[in-house]
Amino acid sequence: MKITGIRTVLYEYDLKRPIGDANSPQGSQHIPSLAVFVDTDAGLTGVSVGAPGARQIIHSMAKDLLIGQDPRGVRGLWQRMVDCLFKIGNRGTGTNAIAALDVALWDLKAKANDEPLWQTFGAAEGRAKAYASGIDLCLSDSELSEFYQGMAAKGIAAGKLKVGVDIDRDFERIGIMRDALATSGKTPALMVDSNEYWSPKQSIRHIRRFEETYDLTWVEEPARRWDYRGLRKVSESVHAAVATGENLSHVSEFMPLVDHGAVDIVQAGQECSGFTGIMQVADLAYAYELPIAIMNAPANFTAHLAAALPNHIGMEVLDAGRDIAMHVDNHIEDGWILLGDKPGLGIEFDEEKLAELETKQPADAPPSVWSRRPGAGLYEVGTQDLTDE
Repeated sequence: MKITGIRTVLYEYDLKRPIGDANSPQGSQHIPSLAVFVDTDAGLTGVSVGAPGARQIIHSMAKDLLIGQDPRGVRGLWQRMVDCLFKIGNRGTGTNAIAALDVALWDLKAKANDEPLWQTFGAAEGRAKAYASGIDLCLSDSELSEFYQGMAAKGIAAGKLKVGVDIDRDFERIGIMRDALATSGKTPALMVDSNEYWSPKQSIRHIRRFEETYDLTWVEEPARRWDYRGLRKVSESVHAAVATGENLSHVSEFMPLVDHGAVDIVQAGQECSGFTGIMQVADLAYAYELPIAIMNAPANFTAHLAAALPNHIGMEVLDAGRDIAMHVDNHIEDGWILLGDKPGLGIEFDEEKLAELETKQPADAPPSVWSRRPGAGLYEVGTQDLTDE
């Protein structure tokens, strides 16, 4: 089997609800996306979802490194792509391109095996534990409660709340999340995520206040992603575990955090160089007896790998409507993402819907929806200050 071509479709759509964090508290609902197709001479096509900004690199990298190759040699092809970026480094849009192509290649490998990807990865069962994540700083109290009650109705009792801008309001919102998740009939597990918004000392002060009332399972990104001194300081100063890693691109970037005891729960997602990159990070975490939590993905497709990781403790689920142009073979039941038996990722793009949403250039697209607020980690601002900016 040989790769014969790469196709991409840029499309944009509205989420079911806005999403936002401390760096973008106003939230965003209209987002662009990229459908990626890797075609073969065997009539099989691998699919994935990529970052729109990586489109040109995806086509260039595929032309130079993938066309004419057997897609089943995924790890070897992944290494070729990483080596191609040696001088500039495996980061940014280059990593976005590798991630999208790697996921599509794994999808192809499983389709060639005529089995779901979770079986190709060696999972004993096609399921992964889920936790709810609203990316919810822009939601009203009623919307917040509605979201977490909806997830609780699916048996999910763990939730992660965005915090950082208004500590008094955050304190109240944690309670809203807790009460909503409790409707599952289970004891809620509570997490908070400040998205590198605070300095380590700010994080310690605020988290300690939260912990006077709430039993927090983990606190996410309480310092900059590479700040192993600050992350370790937070971990040693609060009761909750420190979770971080979602914005790192390669296993080498996790090594200082692990080596210096700066991470208690390792996090990784598609943008960590695809499935192949996540596996390397998961193995590193396993060697140090650290748990790993897989980040969110459209249609929850990363659950295929989560199901195969012995140290996986929970995958982030948004339920925000990012599967708008897809037919998906998985669902959530009793707190688990249950994966189906369709070969590959179990994702099929709806070509008619994709054509309806296709665009040549996303409307009013900023360089990044998730920019960091100036001064974050240096000084604190309230909601009124953000309104003035």
